[in-house]
Amino acid sequence: MKLNWKKPTKKQMGRFAAYCAIVMAGNAVAAAASTLFIIPNGFVMGGTTGLGIFVRNLVDGENEWLVSLTVYAVNILFFLVGAFLLGKKFALATLAGTLLYPSFVSLFTYLNELYIAANGHAIASDDPWLAIICGTLMFGAGIGCVVRIGASTGGTDIPPLILKKFFNIPVGISLWALDLTIVLIQFFADVPLETVLYGVVITVFSSAVVDLVSPIGMRKRQVQIVSAKWREIRTMILNELHRGVTLLHARTGFLQEERYVIMTVVSNREVVRLRNAVQAIDPEAFFTVSVVSEVRGRGFSSEKILLPLSEEREADDPAALYAESAAASVPSGRQPEEPGKEEPGKKE
Repeated sequence: MKLNWKKPTKKQMGRFAAYCAIVMAGNAVAAAASTLFIIPNGFVMGGTTGLGIFVRNLVDGENEWLVSLTVYAVNILFFLVGAFLLGKKFALATLAGTLLYPSFVSLFTYLNELYIAANGHAIASDDPWLAIICGTLMFGAGIGCVVRIGASTGGTDIPPLILKKFFNIPVGISLWALDLTIVLIQFFADVPLETVLYGVVITVFSSAVVDLVSPIGMRKRQVQIVSAKWREIRTMILNELHRGVTLLHARTGFLQEERYVIMTVVSNREVVRLRNAVQAIDPEAFFTVSVVSEVRGRGFSSEKILLPLSEEREADDPAALYAESAAASVPSGRQPEEPGKEEPGKKE
């Protein structure tokens, strides 16, 4: 999220406050889910929390503080590696999630221990399936809210981004593989098979909840944009997102103006970035997003090739293009008909 720090408007300040509130609330809900429902019932899961559970089971199965300490250590390690390989912009976007999530894990661990000391049992239910359902829904919803606004939770989100940058491995595939690997290595900490299978269920269903809450999933998104500033938006998509653009000639229904509709297909993690960039260029742009079940072509199923954008290849004005195409389609000596106007004596 961009903010003019020198002279922010009230609207910008309000959006920034809402952004910070959602990041904090999302991380808090996700931490509460893992700390109050999943960990106390002896379950395992993916992500940095799963690594923390693995370390706890190897070292001391009763010390819950080992989970939060491991999450802190792993998050900071991944953050430093990501900042070095992915740049300063990435570091600023993931700093909050890197620190907030393990902090909330520590907080809820402390509160749960106080509650156990006072009441003799944990805060959450000890019914396994109720804990799985509540924990899965809360964890997926918390992470999904953070991702929906374009923020990052850090942790195990970072290695897939590195693999994407250097080896062009899809983020969704590597993220799934990493989470399932973390669940499966619990065998080496003498975790029973049944508990590991519970962990697979938690990982799969929490990922499904993230997909429902956020615009992120295994599928792609087709975006269509109608804007008077289509040239700037087209240039931004080509130069910043490095995605292809198709210009569809259209006429607006009310004002009958000739416009280009910009159509592009982006990865699911780029939807929020594209939306924010379009709003920054033209706040009045008409922006629609559709789910695409399969994409074949360069940049997705085949290697992406980046070519310099030439100013000489700028698209023509849509109104002029429409007039030229209409004139070319009419035989010599005749004037093109206006849309909706019939020839005299001609009936359908």
